[in-house]
Amino acid sequence: MKYYKVALLANLKKNAPHFEGMAVDQWDDLDSEKTVNALVNAIREGGYTCEFLEGDLTLMDSLQNFKPDICFNICEGHFGDAREAHVPSLLEMMRIPYTGSKVLTLALALDKPMTKRVIAYHNLPTPDFQTFERIEEPLSSEMKFPLFVKPSREGTGMGVSRKSIVNNEDELHEQIGAIIEKYKQPVLVERYIEGREVTVGFVGNLINPVAQRLPDDDNARRIQAGLHFFPPMEVDLSPFSDSDTVYSNRLKVDLADQLNYLCPAPITDEQKEELNWLAAAVFRVTGALDVSRVDFRLDMHDNYKPYVLEINPLPGLAPVISDLVIEAAGDGIGHTELVNMILETALKRYSMI
Repeated sequence: MKYYKVALLANLKKNAPHFEGMAVDQWDDLDSEKTVNALVNAIREGGYTCEFLEGDLTLMDSLQNFKPDICFNICEGHFGDAREAHVPSLLEMMRIPYTGSKVLTLALALDKPMTKRVIAYHNLPTPDFQTFERIEEPLSSEMKFPLFVKPSREGTGMGVSRKSIVNNEDELHEQIGAIIEKYKQPVLVERYIEGREVTVGFVGNLINPVAQRLPDDDNARRIQAGLHFFPPMEVDLSPFSDSDTVYSNRLKVDLADQLNYLCPAPITDEQKEELNWLAAAVFRVTGALDVSRVDFRLDMHDNYKPYVLEINPLPGLAPVISDLVIEAAGDGIGHTELVNMILETALKRYSMI
């Protein structure tokens, strides 16, 4: 088993292109050298040969030179509406196996409104929403304040701050205009769910029969075999209540090492079971593979009913500070073991082990 050659594919911040008018946080979701080196070392500690390859236009040549048996993909991409799907598309053209979700899922999950349409179609709970491509578009009569405003196709909390919560049409249109100007993309507006934010991470693949949509019978068996769920995690935002009432880009990037992560989150066993089930269902209906993290808000005005915010099929793997890494640590699983869990889940999926 251990003779496999693994290419760690990532986009380093230091290698990212720069252009006039780019947003200050343009590349906040790209990886540092420290993270990439940690991943390469983790894979090597698992007994594999591993080298880092930059996921840009040089990749086709570097793959042909290195000739990996499988790629460990964490590429965020640089440009386009489906940028996280670019490298997997190339790998499929070259018929090279890779970890994680495939092309369609990565393109879908990066587009938050489209993901919510799929989730809603399957009767999974997600806040009511509307997309805006222009500032002057009218707000649907079904949408009630307060609302939450964010870019449609960004991660790492980009474009999210306390100003994202809007209470009237003036605030709404001001925030829509700011996001369109900065990120040059449609804006997602959804009903603001006041309450706690909890995230659920897991590794594995569902075994048939699998979670698909909520059963009509509340007592029906809920099948989620094949997934290893980590303890749910909640971020304690109370120390930052004067500046950040939501899990913002500033907290995720600038202050990540100062946050108090509650893992496991202080929820009941019944709540945990419900979140795991919903996470499995979202994983299934979006076609995700190997690893994911699903984010929820628990409505404090409705008995903490969970609402699905989004799925991240390409979760961060920075040692110590990434949400999935913290959750795995809460399960007694260190960074090296987590990385190799993901790799070996993909190897099993390809029948390579």
